[in-house]
Amino acid sequence: MTTHPRSTARRGFLLEVAAAPATRTVALLALCAAYIQGPLTKIVDFDGAIAEMNHFGLHPAPAFAIAVIAFELTASAMVVSGFLRWVGASALAGFTILATFIALRFWELPDGMERMMATNAFFEHLGLAGAFVLVAILDITKGAKK
Repeated sequence: MTTHPRSTARRGFLLEVAAAPATRTVALLALCAAYIQGPLTKIVDFDGAIAEMNHFGLHPAPAFAIAVIAFELTASAMVVSGFLRWVGASALAGFTILATFIALRFWELPDGMERMMATNAFFEHLGLAGAFVLVAILDITKGAKK
């Protein structure tokens, strides 16, 4: 079986785009988007951040808000920059799982739209944590390519 020249050229182009450092950076930024946007929102509306910590029973709320802001921004910077990427990715995976079990306890909600949305978000967050685990594995097994 022979490969068509255009198919080979297309595949080569796709491989080149996929392997480009810019593609990696954009993908890592997208993966970390919630962990960049969230703390920036908390900084702009610190009273809202405190209210969120109180809502989830985290006390002292101001200390937890500051810790979450610093953690999310630091771990995201590690993932995107490649500096100890596996550590940042592993930390965000663990954080995501912990936060998911705190914030998205769908099994405690009555049947209905709110429960369905919380269930979907719960499993989406598990998928996000899995993506961070894959980033950590790739970084450990192949080395960080900035």
